[in-house]
Amino acid sequence: MPTDPLGRFLAALDPEHREAVGARPREEQERLAAAWERELEADDELDTLDELSPAAAEAEAARRVLERGEA
Repeated sequence: MPTDPLGRFLAALDPEHREAVGARPREEQERLAAAWERELEADDELDTLDELSPAAAEAEAARRVLERGEA
């Protein structure tokens, strides 16, 4: 299991999105990972989900970041 923010963000993505994000420039990947971390920290709903399933909370935050096109 990756411990760096970018590795954790990529691991939270579904395989199709992981491949697409992995093809982007490193700087863009890092911006997405930073947005993902902010999403995890800021959303109270994700805090509740994180208590039940950390992986599900991380996946939901990743989906939201990609949906908004944070890059």
